[in-house]
Amino acid sequence: MAIDVVYFAWVREAIGMGAERVTPPAHVVTIADLIGWLRGSSEGHGRAFADISRLRAAIDQRFVALDTPIANAHEIAIFPPVTGG
Repeated sequence: MAIDVVYFAWVREAIGMGAERVTPPAHVVTIADLIGWLRGSSEGHGRAFADISRLRAAIDQRFVALDTPIANAHEIAIFPPVTGG
């Protein structure tokens, strides 16, 4: 199953692209698994995903925890923590 992964802020800058379409293997079940799998894609992915505690995510534009299953996701966004004012 192909999933669109969208990156924001310094995550996008580290990876060098704003989005990509990926087809993760069957053992990738959660967002944390996806991040771990993507970490090996390039040096930029490795830098961006080195410290998973610095990341937040959304599935189909809805904020979720990193241990959320990715089944049936069309789009996953990965970004740094957001602050409001």
